[in-house]
Amino acid sequence: MTTTPTLDRTRPASLPAPSGHPLAGAVAAEWTKLWSVRSTWWTLVAALATMAATAAQLAIYAVNANTDDDPTVNPGVVPVGDVVAGSLELTQFVVLALGLFAVTSEFATGTIRTTLRCTPSRGRVLAAKAIVVGAVTFGVGLLLGAVGVAVARPVLGEWGRAPLGGTVTDVLACAGYLALVGVLALGLAAALRGPVLTLTVLLAVLYIVPLSLQEPDITVLTRIADGFPAVAGAHFLAGDTEPYPAAVGLLLLAGWAAATLLLGRWALARRDA
Repeated sequence: MTTTPTLDRTRPASLPAPSGHPLAGAVAAEWTKLWSVRSTWWTLVAALATMAATAAQLAIYAVNANTDDDPTVNPGVVPVGDVVAGSLELTQFVVLALGLFAVTSEFATGTIRTTLRCTPSRGRVLAAKAIVVGAVTFGVGLLLGAVGVAVARPVLGEWGRAPLGGTVTDVLACAGYLALVGVLALGLAAALRGPVLTLTVLLAVLYIVPLSLQEPDITVLTRIADGFPAVAGAHFLAGDTEPYPAAVGLLLLAGWAAATLLLGRWALARRDA
């Protein structure tokens, strides 16, 4: 007598879904995408070259100011960390391209549709991009800080000082500043989508508008300019106590980054890819 085999109903019909957190998978995907394109590597090379050239130039200016015949512009012995922080005024515009192109390149090529199919939650996509861009720009900031110190210290010679603790703190502050600026660029890019428009708005917010407010030297306008992200970041990097403590400058910059992310999240939710 033959028996008909019974169907084992305890066996699952398909393989179980991965048990990892969805955000971790999205972060891994964004990390792979960022490092798989040539623009990331070219941006890194350009940032290193800009930092080295700018740090050398500022160090030369400091040496020349100390050795010329005009004592009124003599800055004295300069902390190397100040030179590195000053070099960010130009270098930041290269680094923020990492945050900008992390979004605008996908909209330009249409690959954002694939991204949203793989990760339907638009908030999760933007959060993953922010984590990756923030981590990468922080790491790039550490590298740029080290390069700036390595270039500026020998150029300054007797007119420079680089205490280990203070220099490390300055480099970490520069890295944190770049990370927040990179996330700010990412949030604006998510809201505006186009690289040219996003870069124009970034230049206006980070440089043109606050400089225009500071130029007349009117107290009210200067106080308004102090609330803009790059000015707040400059107060943080300089360790200022006026017009507010350095920690407040960091919080203001972080607030701008968070606000642009919320704006980008709102825009992603309202518009089609």
